[in-house]
Amino acid sequence: MPQLRDDGPVSGRDWDRAVELISSADEIALACHVSPDGDALGSMLALGLALRAVGKRVTASFGEHRTTVPRLLRFLPGQDLLVGLDDYPAVPELMITFDVPTVGRLAMLSGSAGRARELIVVDHHPSNTRFGTLNLVDPGAAATAVLAEELLHRLGLPIDKAIATCLYVGLVTDTGSFKYSSTTPAAHAMAARLVATGLNTEEIARDLWDRSPFAYLRVLGTALDRVTLEPEVGGGLVWTFVTRADRAAYGLPYDEVEGIIDVVRRTDEADVTAVLKEDDDGAWQVSTRSKGGVDVARICTALGGGGHTKAAGFTSHLPVAETIASLRALL
Repeated sequence: MPQLRDDGPVSGRDWDRAVELISSADEIALACHVSPDGDALGSMLALGLALRAVGKRVTASFGEHRTTVPRLLRFLPGQDLLVGLDDYPAVPELMITFDVPTVGRLAMLSGSAGRARELIVVDHHPSNTRFGTLNLVDPGAAATAVLAEELLHRLGLPIDKAIATCLYVGLVTDTGSFKYSSTTPAAHAMAARLVATGLNTEEIARDLWDRSPFAYLRVLGTALDRVTLEPEVGGGLVWTFVTRADRAAYGLPYDEVEGIIDVVRRTDEADVTAVLKEDDDGAWQVSTRSKGGVDVARICTALGGGGHTKAAGFTSHLPVAETIASLRALL
């Protein structure tokens, strides 16, 4: 089990309060950010599975009209916990958010968060605004899944293979399969505990990183064809965009384009990478990455988003040229 920390960013008193609130609640509403990634969804489903196993009434959602999980994450256990907005409590007795740095990232669940009798925020983003009645926030944690695992141990709840799968996905996606600077000895130790439950890590890795429909390659080609390098901006900026029409031409769902930034960010001449992705509602979801020379979390927070020093994002309702102009000005 993890080493329990009482002297870190989260105090022992706050951990104890979280255990008290969760143990005394009959119904618990869980939420993660819109367009959920592996850490957000994995952390939320891990706790949801563990709480349901001990008789708690649990609902989970991520603030969108559609509760469609990205294809790459559809192997995660516990997705039967997910409910639509109409079935999510309007005034939760206890609400717990995962991987959500600002209340705005809850989108259509922000109202429920504001009305919740108690709101526990579980997160590791340095840009977290501490919007809960209780905040379990540790920017030094490699992933929100690290905090979710610790919370499970403090609750005395066992971690079986299904729960471990969810936590492991959160850990490996946010550490880039242990290649990002957020990787710590503690992250490797956590992975060892989870793998010991019987995980098939090869199968998980294949689902996460080694699969894509042929249509993805066509859309990737389109995005790369219009990629732009601005070496004089912020230590070098490389950016591109993907429209709804690009995806529609090949029948590619929105959630399939997330990996494009991992190709574009390889550019040697740029410290900062930005990929603008038009979602099905016409908004631009902007992902940014930095190699370390620029704190993209500060920039994205100024534009209404948030994230980490080297990986952050925001939503824009402006055209591509104006969105890039606003990003460029801050760089």
